[in-house]
Amino acid sequence: MPSQNLIPKTIRNLFRMRVSPTSLQFRLTLELVTLSAVGVSAVAFWAGWQMEQNLLTSHKQLLEYVAMRFPEQVEMYSEAKTVEVGLERTIDKLSTSGVSIWVQEPDGKILGKSSGINQPSPNLLNAFTQTAAPVKPTIVQFGDRYIVLCGNSLNVNGKLVGKVYLSQDITSDRHQLTAGINSLIGSGILAICLLTIAISQRIRTTLKPLAQMSQVASQVSADDLGAARLELQQAPDEILGLATAFNEMTVRLSGAWEQQRQFVGNVSHELRTPLSVVLGYLQSLLRRGDNLSTHQQHALETAIGETDRTIRMLQDLLDLARADSGNLHFRQSPVVLNTLITEVVAMSQKVSKHSISVLMNSDDVIALADQDRLMQVLINLVDNAIKYSNSPIELILEQTPDRAIIHVRDCGIGIALEHQNRIFERFYRAEESSTRSRDGTGLGLAISKSLIEGMNGRITLRSKPNEGSIFTISLPIWKPVSVTSK
Repeated sequence: MPSQNLIPKTIRNLFRMRVSPTSLQFRLTLELVTLSAVGVSAVAFWAGWQMEQNLLTSHKQLLEYVAMRFPEQVEMYSEAKTVEVGLERTIDKLSTSGVSIWVQEPDGKILGKSSGINQPSPNLLNAFTQTAAPVKPTIVQFGDRYIVLCGNSLNVNGKLVGKVYLSQDITSDRHQLTAGINSLIGSGILAICLLTIAISQRIRTTLKPLAQMSQVASQVSADDLGAARLELQQAPDEILGLATAFNEMTVRLSGAWEQQRQFVGNVSHELRTPLSVVLGYLQSLLRRGDNLSTHQQHALETAIGETDRTIRMLQDLLDLARADSGNLHFRQSPVVLNTLITEVVAMSQKVSKHSISVLMNSDDVIALADQDRLMQVLINLVDNAIKYSNSPIELILEQTPDRAIIHVRDCGIGIALEHQNRIFERFYRAEESSTRSRDGTGLGLAISKSLIEGMNGRITLRSKPNEGSIFTISLPIWKPVSVTSK
């Protein structure tokens, strides 16, 4: 009964763990449990077989001893009297411990048989009148009874008297053996269930450092490579070695990433000044070039445009390098978003004929942000919407108890799902021809994300191809600090 109740519980525990069938934990557990089950089953089978052999051996030895002594006893008792009297005395003396004896002539007549509680049943006598009994003691199932039976020829003083049959009822012993085997099987099942739980828990504990390593590796980013370390205790040497190699790898990657940041910042800074000088000379040459041909003027305008674009890219790279290194400082202050959004729309409409509308309530929404940085982000988002949309653009201002929310919505070409997860990466641009031909460096959204996150905000995107995009900025609400006078 305990094993029957434990099996469903064990299965429920295994399902509750939600272990993948392809995981190392599942495979190791399955293999070890299978080996344990085979081992326990083999031990249980051998023990049951050994118990049965011991039971049979004890009873067979008794019948073999009685069969061996029977002719001698008959001859001894027959010296003074007849053979019939010798048979009767021998049967009475040897019919002990549940042993039944009967002697049968060749024509089937019963010469003598045990009496009292050892008397053989008529059905047993009739069954073996026509059937030859085994010479060696053998277990025979007779109805619902188990009997050890043997039959041998009986010779007294060199003369064949008939055949002597020996039997012993071992039904009760057989039932006890069956109960013992069933108990052994139940104990084996219980042992397998306990081993399954113990092995599963042990493997799960042993592989826990690997799960920690996977969690740290999945959460690590370029900004916290130096701090991403695995602190494992009481783990196997192999896993400790892997954790050490992982920690050393993160240190190397952190150093390489820091060198890359410094390189980008230094190169951007060093190139911006000479390019600004080049841009100034090109603009001066274009203004004073009255004798230039149309082709030469066009070439100067192209050079000025590309130089200006390169300078803006270098400035963006500098901003990103400062943000990565933590040197991009923010002047957080209360900002009335209603006014800021109105200014952004007015500035955008001066350089574009696009229809830009604003949806907001009359109540002021005040956020805690850097006004100049936030205006830079909004102008960039509106500029992107103008580039990729020929339909009206909407700026929507909302407020929750803790956050100020700004939506920049357009009904343009939209962004495919496979590009949405990478749209905020540096230099990433979709491969569609409709977007590759546009101006831009691929850094605007990356800078916007860094700026918003630097103000403790968040920027997200929802988009569908050919239906438009919605960029959402979430910023903390400014809450004035109340000063209580004593």
